Amino acid sequence: MNRFSNYPPTLDGVSVEEKRKEIREYFHNTFNIFEKIFEVLKEDAVFYKKSEPTRHPMIFYFGHTAVFFINKLIGANILQKRINPEYESIFAIGVDEMDWDDMRDNSYQWPRVSEVRAYRNQVRACVDNLITQMAFALPIDASDPMWIVLMGIEHERIHIETSLVLHRQMPLDFVKEVEEFLCTQESGAAVENALVCIEASNVKLGKEKSHNLYGWDNEYGFYEEKVESFDVAQYLVSNAEFMPFVQEGGYENEAFWDEEGKKFLHITSAKHPRFWVLKEGVYQYRTLASLRDMPQNWPVEVNALEAEAFCRYKSKKENLSYQLPSEAQYRVLYESVGLDEVLDLDAKNANQNLINICSSPVNKYLFQGIGDVVGNVWQWSRTAFFGFDGFEVHPAYDDFSSPTFDGKHNIITGSSWASSGNLLMKHSRYAFRKHFHQNAGFRYVLSDAAQTQTKDIYESDELVSQYCEFQYGDTHFGVANFAIECVKIAAKYTNNYAKALDLGCATGRATFELARHFEVVEGVDFSVRFIQVGSKLKSEGYVAFSSKEEGELLSYKKVTSATLGYDLLREKVLFWQGDACNLKPNFTGYDLIMATNLIDRLYAPMLFLENIDTRLNKDGVLILTSPYTWQESSTKKELWLGGYIDEAGHEIKTIERLQKVLGAKFELLHLQDLAFVIKESARKYQHTISQVSVWQKK
Repeated sequence: MNRFSNYPPTLDGVSVEEKRKEIREYFHNTFNIFEKIFEVLKEDAVFYKKSEPTRHPMIFYFGHTAVFFINKLIGANILQKRINPEYESIFAIGVDEMDWDDMRDNSYQWPRVSEVRAYRNQVRACVDNLITQMAFALPIDASDPMWIVLMGIEHERIHIETSLVLHRQMPLDFVKEVEEFLCTQESGAAVENALVCIEASNVKLGKEKSHNLYGWDNEYGFYEEKVESFDVAQYLVSNAEFMPFVQEGGYENEAFWDEEGKKFLHITSAKHPRFWVLKEGVYQYRTLASLRDMPQNWPVEVNALEAEAFCRYKSKKENLSYQLPSEAQYRVLYESVGLDEVLDLDAKNANQNLINICSSPVNKYLFQGIGDVVGNVWQWSRTAFFGFDGFEVHPAYDDFSSPTFDGKHNIITGSSWASSGNLLMKHSRYAFRKHFHQNAGFRYVLSDAAQTQTKDIYESDELVSQYCEFQYGDTHFGVANFAIECVKIAAKYTNNYAKALDLGCATGRATFELARHFEVVEGVDFSVRFIQVGSKLKSEGYVAFSSKEEGELLSYKKVTSATLGYDLLREKVLFWQGDACNLKPNFTGYDLIMATNLIDRLYAPMLFLENIDTRLNKDGVLILTSPYTWQESSTKKELWLGGYIDEAGHEIKTIERLQKVLGAKFELLHLQDLAFVIKESARKYQHTISQVSVWQKK
């Protein structure tokens, strides 16, 4: 089946015309495969069915990938005229559900399948014409118009795989077998798993912009981690290995499930993996368009919540500590077996690139004795999706990655039998919500590494816009801009002005204001989506945001570095993603650390206080502001610094605790109240009093 799916072209070469030919062939190959997989749907009526309540009808996805090409080409000013404005609206967005409870039926009047197919033909002709005539240079980079074409192709490659999953979730009555998608893999008896020791390694993730393969925004930048040695499962967890968890009541025992997992069980009433079918007391296995006897030695396909629950079950059973690998651990495994890029792998090496149209035995494709390091099924990791240092969105697709940097999406590693194009590459990074089903399974690790922190305090783009309004928008009710007032206090009490840290910087207003006084200012926040606002103001000189007025009515605002007086300050500020409770060692040597409205949102506030002095220079100043609105959703109650009554019946207030904890290392210089107002809508505002405490390191 290797003839069926082409490998992606590289971005470099010696001949533009040869590269044009490669891209054109790759485009048509991709377009053909995508349309071919919809032949699995038995009849046109099935296009208007949903594979599950939280997803669109199939007709949406059939139109979506074509619409993507046009919308991106229009947005990049490569095309000037739309083909079908209505289609390019209704098929544009809605691929990833935005909330567990977002199960509303779509009210669109979907067009006929024949009409969408005709539209796809128009798009095919349009893009083919562009590829044939477009001027471009080698190597192709992210600013080249041809990059947008490659973006559209790789976007459709993603939907080839995800659509195959959706079709597989359809009732068998809705699908039919198609010659190109017949599952012919053999299966056999259960395979006994074992642990393999992987040596410690210093791993570097991220790729340079000069890399010769197309990449999504999240692949670029830099991340480095020292990974200690760990034991990893030799094989992916098979159906046979997973079976005892099911038979011993693993889906009914809530001790094996976290809160999100319990919610998944409550919503779905799941009792076994999604593609297992229980018939007359015997489990069968659902392929794309048929049922077969349970392939004991194929990998089990589960979501991340199920994989985590199995790890807890196995840990309890063996009195050990099993968990999913981290992204960094997976890369160490990948490199330990000698893998680099995988363009030269074929049916003899790995089950990927649509060579087989289903999974395969977990011990069939070995990499120095370890099964399926790539291919067969994706492997869930415990790492929540995040952007590397230097992460930048591509202006043509600024919401590809950043909305998923929310603590709700976990990275999947490797690839699957259905993966092609960029999905196969060493540096590719994809993530899904933990309850989503993909062609994904897992392997476990046994290590002392801590669980990856996945809780992201900020969870919605609406909140980012609200903070943009709070920091860069209008003032209300005579209350001055909070960021500016905090910086005035900082400037008054600080003695040295070389370097400052704005910790919990949100969208970055105070970071820039501090640059009026300090030579270097670093803004650090837990949420990359917040940091992107300040980063964009630094790099592009403006921030545009919406402000809620009433219901769905919004006003749109734009502020520039020039109007704010920041043009000469932009080079003095830097923005980084970071955890205030676990900052990297390089965040040190500050004359000022300002943590505004942060302390009562930390998951470990005492840890933060106990170590923050190490980040300050001698006589350095720490400024804390907070309304002390402690909440268990951010901080476990036993870790609150105040706002409770202790066992002796005493009221514990945060400022008194701060004085007790910081008193040995700091002198309290100043204490005052400072009001701020956050607009929620034109007629609803939050009016809050924050307490400002100024501390000087002894």
